[in-house]
Amino acid sequence: MFVPDTPDAIKIYEQKNAINKDSTLGSYFISAEKYESLKSFEIFPNDIIVSCAGTIGETYVLPIEMRKGIINQALMKISLYDLGILDFYLMYFDFQLKSAAQEQGHGIALKNIPPFDVLKKYLVPIPPIQEQHRIIAATNNLLSKVDSIGEDSESIFSLIAKAKTKILDLAIHGQLVPQDPNDEPASVLLERIRAEKEELIKQGKIKRDKKESVIFKGEDNSYYEKIGSEIENIDNEIPFELPEGWIWCRGCSCFERMEHTKPQGEFFDYIDIDAVDNQFHCIKGVKHLPVSNAPSRASRAIRNGSVLFSLVRPYLENIAFVDEEHSHCMASTGFYICNSNGVLLPQFMFFLMTSSYVVNGLNQYMKGDNSPSISKENIENWLYPVPPIEEQKAICSKLKPIFTMIENIEKSLN
Repeated sequence: MFVPDTPDAIKIYEQKNAINKDSTLGSYFISAEKYESLKSFEIFPNDIIVSCAGTIGETYVLPIEMRKGIINQALMKISLYDLGILDFYLMYFDFQLKSAAQEQGHGIALKNIPPFDVLKKYLVPIPPIQEQHRIIAATNNLLSKVDSIGEDSESIFSLIAKAKTKILDLAIHGQLVPQDPNDEPASVLLERIRAEKEELIKQGKIKRDKKESVIFKGEDNSYYEKIGSEIENIDNEIPFELPEGWIWCRGCSCFERMEHTKPQGEFFDYIDIDAVDNQFHCIKGVKHLPVSNAPSRASRAIRNGSVLFSLVRPYLENIAFVDEEHSHCMASTGFYICNSNGVLLPQFMFFLMTSSYVVNGLNQYMKGDNSPSISKENIENWLYPVPPIEEQKAICSKLKPIFTMIENIEKSLN
């Protein structure tokens, strides 16, 4: 029942009071008249309230300054006559009731326990008072060590994240493997790809991309970008210097255009944003859906070697490499699908797109409050460092075993 919160209104304590260990939460009250018929549910300071529906087994000792009230049907109360054994009983019931929840839940998301049945089921041990104090002291000591282990794990995860960031940073700066002067420069490969594309344009098989550009270094050692017949100095956009043989390339000049498709047949496999494990950057859960219920966003075509990059909340790093196993799937329009035009090896492209240089760089373009996102133009206009193909192979050969080892450590800590 809900009545206004007046000085004489009686509070109804809810499950969230036990879960959040806070007696002030909640806004449901009853009148003094209604309270008279519900006095059997009254609770007092130092009573233990226990959640017994949904999230069950959470215990909370009501404080001295609590407001007069009763519990609702999602709580049970335990009143102790001897407050000297309060800590021991609180620990005991917390352990026993949570264990009961696990045993009786059988994997069901919403669990309930019949309060009195649970309490009747167990024999309550009553050690001597000094033994209770020793048990509580030993328990608190162990819990402090558990907390310390948890803090250490967080520190390790932080160090691992920094190590991965640093290694990728070295890779895209050309500092992970030595350069070989005999490698074909990336500019030569890109020119060959453009010549092949120009032939296809002449044959009418593809259309010219008016945004495609050529970035080169002039005799004055400055960087210039040529789009069509226009040439512009872009020194102010270049984030760092590249080794010999490397080039800067816009996304629109190293990625193929995204392809759109529609689900076919009776069922199809769909990769949405939540299907990506953003810790290990892999696809973790493909949805098998009937075509008749296909989401309108299911229209991005992918293939073996594609890299999925989430346009929504890019800081969450929902980025994944598409292998043969998932190449038949369709992806959400919430992803930008990176497919190399040949200047980037798929595996190197994946490492590049997961680097802090790309992720943090694209984050600056986020717009929107509820679901901040970037646009495909942001990805296509970004500058990407491109090494010679042979160096890309060497970088991938170096990164794969290192990252496999790091991911194994991460999994062992989870």
